Amino acid sequence: MSYIKNAKWITCAADTPDAALTFTKTFETAGKVKSAELQISALGVYRCFINAKEVTPYPLAPGWTNYAERTQFQTVGVTSALAGSNKISVNLGRGWRMFARPDREDEFLASTNTALIAALKITYADGREETVFTDSSWTYAENKTRSNNIYNGEVYDCTYEQAEPAPVRELDLTTDMLIPQQGEKIAEHERISGKRIFITPKGETVVDFGQELTGWVEFKYQGEKGSEMSLKHFEVLDKDGNVYTENLRSAEQLVKVINDGKLHTFRPSYTFYGFRYIMITGFPETIAPYNFTAVAVYSDLKRTGYMKTSSELVNKLIHNAEWGQRGNFLDVPTDCPQRDERLGWTGDAQVFARTAMYFTDVRRFFDKWLDDCASEFTEKDGLPHVVPKVHWDGSSSAAWADCCTIIPWRLYEFYGDRAQLEKNYPLMKSWVDWVARQARKEETDGDFDKSRDPFLWNNGGHFGDWLALDRRDGRNDSVGWTNTDYIAQCMFANSVDLLIKADKALGYDSAEHEELYKNVVASGRKEFFDEKGNYRLDETQSVWVLALAFGLAPDRALAAERLGALVEEAGHLTTGFVATPYLMHTLSDIGRQDLCSMLLMRTEYPSWLYPVTQGATTIWERWDGQKPDGSFQDAGMNSFNHYAYGCVCEYMYARLAGIRPDGEAPGFAKINVRPDVLDGFTSVFASVE
Repeated sequence: MSYIKNAKWITCAADTPDAALTFTKTFETAGKVKSAELQISALGVYRCFINAKEVTPYPLAPGWTNYAERTQFQTVGVTSALAGSNKISVNLGRGWRMFARPDREDEFLASTNTALIAALKITYADGREETVFTDSSWTYAENKTRSNNIYNGEVYDCTYEQAEPAPVRELDLTTDMLIPQQGEKIAEHERISGKRIFITPKGETVVDFGQELTGWVEFKYQGEKGSEMSLKHFEVLDKDGNVYTENLRSAEQLVKVINDGKLHTFRPSYTFYGFRYIMITGFPETIAPYNFTAVAVYSDLKRTGYMKTSSELVNKLIHNAEWGQRGNFLDVPTDCPQRDERLGWTGDAQVFARTAMYFTDVRRFFDKWLDDCASEFTEKDGLPHVVPKVHWDGSSSAAWADCCTIIPWRLYEFYGDRAQLEKNYPLMKSWVDWVARQARKEETDGDFDKSRDPFLWNNGGHFGDWLALDRRDGRNDSVGWTNTDYIAQCMFANSVDLLIKADKALGYDSAEHEELYKNVVASGRKEFFDEKGNYRLDETQSVWVLALAFGLAPDRALAAERLGALVEEAGHLTTGFVATPYLMHTLSDIGRQDLCSMLLMRTEYPSWLYPVTQGATTIWERWDGQKPDGSFQDAGMNSFNHYAYGCVCEYMYARLAGIRPDGEAPGFAKINVRPDVLDGFTSVFASVE
């Protein structure tokens, strides 16, 4: 029962300051308590204490959703925390509130403000019930966290004396958006002690944890009253061995503590960091690396897949992909955990989704996020590039918004949950219908341009084959050389095909969608291929990968020949975000396991193993994030924990180990065990629960 909806949203008297706030309520129990249960949520990130005992259900609660439509609340049993006289204290930081809905501020809440809502239900031994709600009887005050920001970090002042609590302000804000906890809880996982402490050539004191992760550092400290200590989190050292932070852009990733002369243990409360290293200042010179513990924080997903091969480099690649998922599956599938971004990019999520399914049980994780996608989808603009939406130009990109069809179908294919597919079907259909309207060039009055091919999606803005290595104009451009309209048409065909599969799985009539698929493929072939099956524009590896994967190739033998020739000619892959997930599968399908072996085992740039040889412990955003000469790619977009290219692990489970669900029997009701036997391996072990 959602009794929290009878409570009031409360906030501070004025705009939320940079400091975190503590909301307080004191009350007396009216007899012997049989049970007590707390329902709590916030616009922000909270930690809750009853009589100084922490009862927070998980770190960074309540998580990140499309707040205006869906704000999760948590339910916690708190019977043992109660006494006769009681004090509830809730510390509230900004958290993801910096990503509220600017377009909804008039009717919702300004994007930088925070708010709390809670209800404590007490059942007494004699059967009476009492509920303590958030309302105007609560008070608030700023606390010792003097500044908190998802990107910049936290400043904690042990010397700060809390002011006299002031009355809260009740908000005239709906509770209709409150929903019970839907996603997986966030949890602290691996704890890694500092491996070494050293001084860089520039004189910086650095602690190396040996593993890039997402989370925070826990440490004990005792400094002279008024003195400051700080931790700067970062990913890599430059070629000279110095601290490198340019790729963080504006994110400070800082912890600053102001000492009061006493011994304390500290860990941040309202943010997270992406890092392998910390630069420390203000600490005693005698401090050791083991005084600092890095705590990995991510959604609490059950591990279901294991793989080990005879190649230690490939094993390290798998390890890096697993850690890339851990670092970026923190409540939403983010793109990266370190710079001033950390957004739920839809393209990255769909690229990696099936790999994540081999590694872990992600049904609940994606169930929550897909519902956010559905809540953000509009008939006018389609789906934002990032979910929850932040800033959006009102366009939908092929391959990014195709997460609407790809992830729901992959979930069904992998887990066989018909009810989940049925729930996601409206989102799948809405996306296909939206693209079909774009192809028809429909106007707002329902008319469309009859002079144009009504099945050709050649309008709108697209990211293309993002970060592909096939530019031919000398520019360091993020969009690859493959024609973006061609990519859009291929993804259009794929989404319609997946919708047909969903139709059949759910027992719906698929005739209309089958006719649409035929027309989309025919229009794509007519526009982009000549009568002999040759591609009309500049061909790339990605052109033929997508043509073969999604059925647009008029002549599959010719397409297979051209793809093989292009890979052989280059001697390496040139694909980007869109084509890479299908590259190895497509080569396997056309019988070019020799090329699969070459690409997977290659250690020179560009390759999957090149970052491994450079000491990477997660997956890089770019194939050449750090170049062979030790220099870096463009600092404006160069994450060293960006999971997308880890999608090769899905190929390794499905083809190298040969474990994949039978297409006609989802949920592994039937299993295809058909390994690719590749040069370079003498053994492969894999298991999938």
